[in-house]
Amino acid sequence: MVGRGEWVDDEVVRAAAHVAATRCRGDKHTMAAAARARDGRIVTGVNVYHFTGGPCAEMVVVGTAAGQGIYDLDVMVAVGDRDRGVVPPCGRCRQLLLDYFPEIKVIVGTSNGLRMVPVAELLPVTYVWADHQLDA
Repeated sequence: MVGRGEWVDDEVVRAAAHVAATRCRGDKHTMAAAARARDGRIVTGVNVYHFTGGPCAEMVVVGTAAGQGIYDLDVMVAVGDRDRGVVPPCGRCRQLLLDYFPEIKVIVGTSNGLRMVPVAELLPVTYVWADHQLDA
């Protein structure tokens, strides 16, 4: 889909939507996410809801990617089950994505359709974890 004349990675959106439609069941898994790695691979995951908290789908994708040896993600999107469509990341996921992948683009819905937004735009005037780490 296109919003504001910008290209959006439809394949990543379709991958997340497919996982949301086929793997999200009941109250434990209600969101799916997909990300494109720099090498072109797409990684997917679902949230793990639990009353104690639990990782969002975006966090599951970050962990799954690392488990597959993928450490450079370029694009991320989350899609809700029951045809809820693209859902923007929560604040915790925005911070995680900024800290792990400062150049990543996140697909979000706008009144003009979907668009890819640099994660830094989703967290203006934010704390940046890397800025406060001691040099090794």
